[in-house]
Amino acid sequence: MLKIGITGNIGGGKTTVSKVFEVLGIPVFYADDAAKQVMVSDPVLIAALKKTFGPEAYFADGTLNRKHIASIVFNDEKELVKLNSLVHPAVFRVFDTWVTQIKHAPYVAKEAALLFESSSYKMCDYTIMVTAPLELRIQRVMQRDGLTRAEVESRNARQFSEERKTELADYVIRNDDTELVIPQVLELHQQFLSLK
Repeated sequence: MLKIGITGNIGGGKTTVSKVFEVLGIPVFYADDAAKQVMVSDPVLIAALKKTFGPEAYFADGTLNRKHIASIVFNDEKELVKLNSLVHPAVFRVFDTWVTQIKHAPYVAKEAALLFESSSYKMCDYTIMVTAPLELRIQRVMQRDGLTRAEVESRNARQFSEERKTELADYVIRNDDTELVIPQVLELHQQFLSLK
């Protein structure tokens, strides 16, 4: 099964691009959603997170105490690395299982904000970077999530730069409101179909 990685920095539009692929009948694995799910369903990961971040990492009902973990990892790069080193391998396993269950698709896509940072791009045959100018991305996220400029800039700073990701990617889709996204996706879709 051909595997396509889709990434982009915060507010770049990777989810929008992923939805277009879905409309074309391509199954998309959303790594961030899978991470949220596995953090409350994988007993081994839950135990490791409690050991690393304390029992207060989870509420009594088993839900993740996101504020507690965020307060630790967003202020300490080493703690963020610890969190990612626990969560990413669990998500990789879920992705591997998911791919084996897809039978009737020409290829699949994996949408992941940290595709390059987590090295999960190595599990993909090709990668797409969705780009947009920083100011446009900041405005999108402020409107979408109700965050302050400083909060968006802080989250963006924890990702590889757009320039670095663009250099690493096989393909680039521009989502800067000057080029239409759908024709760019359709062109890549045809290319991927021709590789089958």
